[in-house]
Amino acid sequence: MIDVEIVGVRVEMPSNQPVLLLREANGSRYLPIWIGAVEATAIAFAQQDVAPPRPLTHDLLCLLLAQWNHQLTAIQVDALDDGVFYASLIFEDGTTVSARPSDAIAIALRTSTRVVVDESVMDTAGIEMPEPQEEDEVEAFREFLDNVSPEDFAGGSAPDSGS
Repeated sequence: MIDVEIVGVRVEMPSNQPVLLLREANGSRYLPIWIGAVEATAIAFAQQDVAPPRPLTHDLLCLLLAQWNHQLTAIQVDALDDGVFYASLIFEDGTTVSARPSDAIAIALRTSTRVVVDESVMDTAGIEMPEPQEEDEVEAFREFLDNVSPEDFAGGSAPDSGS
């Protein structure tokens, strides 16, 4: 498993589809995962510390986990099948629960849980990008998103928010 950092959500042009970007912690590869708008909003809220007046679904799940004293130890992006990414929530007692990566990442941000990606997933869908200068990072991502499409990874069409 490869430790990754959550870069955030960007919008792929011209389709305006949100893309979740994960960056290899000790490397230069990025993993783009196309996600739905609702999940993109949930991730952005968590990254920006926005507290909605009522809990969102991911907030509610985190409150339940805390109430029942269930600790997450990791979020794993563990498979890529026919253009669809799969993830798992890993609990301290060894329980594993399947999840969409977008939901798993939204939970990871709210619980400060470690995120890892299976090496085979990163080898298949990871994009090698040299580290840009910090001030150029946003522009580099915009250029990357302007030139990449879901078909570059799946050999088919983009998944319908099934990631």
